[in-house]
Amino acid sequence: MNIKGIIFDMDNTLFDFVEAKMIACTEIVGFLGTGDPGELFGYFRRKKHGFENPENIRDYMVDNNIHPLEKYKQCIHIYESEKLKHIVLYPEVKETLEILKEMGLLLGIVTDASSHNARARLKKLGIDKHMHSLTAHDMTGTKKPSPEPFIYALETMGLSPREAIFVGDSLRRDIAPSKRLGMLTAYASYGDRNSAADMTTGIERPDHTINTFAEILELVLELSEDERI
Repeated sequence: MNIKGIIFDMDNTLFDFVEAKMIACTEIVGFLGTGDPGELFGYFRRKKHGFENPENIRDYMVDNNIHPLEKYKQCIHIYESEKLKHIVLYPEVKETLEILKEMGLLLGIVTDASSHNARARLKKLGIDKHMHSLTAHDMTGTKKPSPEPFIYALETMGLSPREAIFVGDSLRRDIAPSKRLGMLTAYASYGDRNSAADMTTGIERPDHTINTFAEILELVLELSEDERI
């Protein structure tokens, strides 16, 4: 394999998005003056609206008889602003991306977030300039584990599957579909909150597992050395 690019999942691969959402849920409950942050976060984990949809907040308020619903709009503002405010890169992410880019590798993102939210997060973290490509769900009309977002990213970067590594924290939504397309896969185990459930579904194993983000650089250097041999 002649690796020319690396495509990353964004949330929980580059930063701890779950922690940021939990803080946002805590702030919402504090504003409402009642409720439980963990229970509210559980509403986002349902499949009804999706992991980012603020309609989950409305459902939570209705189910818990929290009135008036006029507070819902203020809750949406709290949710979006606090979520963005509290995302923090994992250690060595920016430094690693800079080195990979200096090595001449193309870098991209595939995310189920909207393009607006994805760009806002990447800009807030100061890594937007490192990315050659962004694929968000509103660009393809599909979400992972559908193959379409991965194919779209490869095409926009001018890469074949065998020229790319995909790095993600979900075995089911990141690793399985990218590996089926022929990409080399690196499982970001440090960000996975669903590994126990995914491990029981018979999902194909990743080619590599990294326990810190910086290990992706070690993997690239190892692959480069193998090519020279």
